[in-house]
Amino acid sequence: MAIEVFNRYEKKYRIRDDTYKKLRETLSSFMEADEHSKDGDFYTICNIYYDTPDNYLIRKSIDGSIYKEKLRLRSYGTVTPEDKVFLEIKKKYNRLVNKRRTKILLPDAYEYLRTKDKPEVRPFMNGQVLQEIDYMIHRMDLSPKVFLSYDRCAMFGKENRDFRVTFDRNITTRRYDLGLHYGIYGDSLLEEDEWIMEVKIEHAMPLWMTEILSDYRIYPASFSKYGTEYKKYIAGQQFSRQIGE
Repeated sequence: MAIEVFNRYEKKYRIRDDTYKKLRETLSSFMEADEHSKDGDFYTICNIYYDTPDNYLIRKSIDGSIYKEKLRLRSYGTVTPEDKVFLEIKKKYNRLVNKRRTKILLPDAYEYLRTKDKPEVRPFMNGQVLQEIDYMIHRMDLSPKVFLSYDRCAMFGKENRDFRVTFDRNITTRRYDLGLHYGIYGDSLLEEDEWIMEVKIEHAMPLWMTEILSDYRIYPASFSKYGTEYKKYIAGQQFSRQIGE
């Protein structure tokens, strides 16, 4: 059964292709790839982010608020209308990330988020998480805003599988065709050889990981995929207005 509740700290880093290749080799002494990332393979994560008409959730996030929350619909790869996906609520308070999600049929998710009529809880769903999501969507006027996908390679600690490192590339976004079943296309968010590395920890970072980061001179960088897309979108809007004046 897929894990539906996460509590952890997350640190992000921006690295280049050459650093990624060296890191993968170095980390292999301490970590192993998950079942979807063997032999350097990647799996694709697709998301639809929901927000208010005035983009309150993402504006609050990038303004540096101590409390942040997001609602998204997530699939692994392109799905069909008959597939199950994940409906997730992600909260961050004082750097601690809490993510809760439930499986849901894709058409049920679309209908629920459009009408706010909570679907009947099925055996594969997490009723408690659905209740929390229901509270959120009834206190906010949420609608789909952004499609965002990326290819991910994930690794787990050999001694502590709760310690996780992920590498994301090919971040693709669009603000049209906001459905998970349409496929993967849109604009690139990063340069071609750029990666987002994320270290996910429940407590302290292992000493060996700290030493590796120091040896490679890799330093934390504040980065939000949705936040970066939103800033890029706003900059484009402002440029369009200037051109039109």
